[in-house]
Amino acid sequence: MVSQTLWLAQVLLNQDIHSRTWTVGLIGGILFYFFGEVMGIYHSTRSRSPDHELVATTGAWLGTLTTLSGIGFLARWSDTFSRSSIVAWFLIAGLCLMLARMVFRACLELLARRGWGVRRTAIAGLNSLGLRVAENASLHPECGLQFVGFFDDRDPDRLAAVPEGSPGFMGNIDQLLELAKSGQVDTVLVTLPMRAESRIRMIMDQLGDSTVSVYIVPDFFVFELLHSRWSDVGGLPVVSVFESPLYGVDGVLKRSIDLVLAIIGLLFISPVLLICALLVRLSGPGPIFFRQKRYGLDGKEILVWKFRSMRTCDNGPVVKQATKEDPRVTPIGKILRRTSLDELPQLFNVIAGNMSLVGPRPHATAHNEHFRKLIRGYMLRHKVKPGITGLAQVLGSRGETDTIEKMQRRIDLDHRYIREWSFWLDLKILFKTIWVVLSKEAY
Repeated sequence: MVSQTLWLAQVLLNQDIHSRTWTVGLIGGILFYFFGEVMGIYHSTRSRSPDHELVATTGAWLGTLTTLSGIGFLARWSDTFSRSSIVAWFLIAGLCLMLARMVFRACLELLARRGWGVRRTAIAGLNSLGLRVAENASLHPECGLQFVGFFDDRDPDRLAAVPEGSPGFMGNIDQLLELAKSGQVDTVLVTLPMRAESRIRMIMDQLGDSTVSVYIVPDFFVFELLHSRWSDVGGLPVVSVFESPLYGVDGVLKRSIDLVLAIIGLLFISPVLLICALLVRLSGPGPIFFRQKRYGLDGKEILVWKFRSMRTCDNGPVVKQATKEDPRVTPIGKILRRTSLDELPQLFNVIAGNMSLVGPRPHATAHNEHFRKLIRGYMLRHKVKPGITGLAQVLGSRGETDTIEKMQRRIDLDHRYIREWSFWLDLKILFKTIWVVLSKEAY
């Protein structure tokens, strides 16, 4: 496909096709395969979300073009291909590669729903975790798991009730072993709690006399997981409990998108910024911009820019939140706060790299120190950069948080954003922010 799209780009631009076109296309195809292996796009798609599929494909294509550019510079190919053909090839090939991956993924999911390539799977442990695994697999048939049933050695009165529509209780572990040896089960998921080490070892010893694939599903859901993922330390497998989703390629791409959109945004709204600055200056004595101390990534202190909207600039150990009809707010400040125009200077924070367009909203340092003592896991919201807008703000937790309950809801939504982060979620939040700003007031 890489070679064909180069040929297509030159045809669309009415440029001559020559032998070097196929040479460059062939090298590009080899390089894409190499970078695709590095990014993991040729591994099983069942363990990756569509977002990661697109990110991996984009990363592989960018790596291919970067390497080709270096080779072309050394081989002096720049005279052979025009800039327009290179740009056209970049866009056409990129779109075609991503579309091909999505079509391939959709075909695999369709085949899995039809029963092709499914693994006959048994669950060792009829408990809440086992039921949850079965439910998740039924909601995602693309995983390719066809459940045979549950197996457990405990007394029937200690087993969880199987809901209607789920695979039923099939028997004890000895019966599971018989099915495994006879080839009627391909995979076994052990869902016993971590404290039941002796039972897990016993089941593993028994299943070791078969050829089934065995997976242990740890009951980490008892913890408040924050973007958990497997890793290793010197070959020793570990699982993260509290982790940021924005390491590696995802972090680089999010930062790049933030930087590009922030610069474009500043260029477009510069007249608005100038008008707001003039109005703030005319509203009374005091600075145009107010820089407040807040916590950023990893709890490090940053200065967040805003247009001054109050007669006071609280920035100490005690900061009183703005309330409805707050006498400290200037007349111009009311307009700025109602339209959220006072937040626009935070685009400078985004360009500086201490904020993102989307993320948990930063709170004043005084509020952080107050609520971190009252709300469990409060500081986990700082595992990502704070944002100009966030999931909490578009889902109703915008404005004053005068009660623990209101702040708890905001923190829960911030944690949800970190757990569920994706580029599509960021886009949804950005578009929804426009509607929230136009339809609701802040104070």
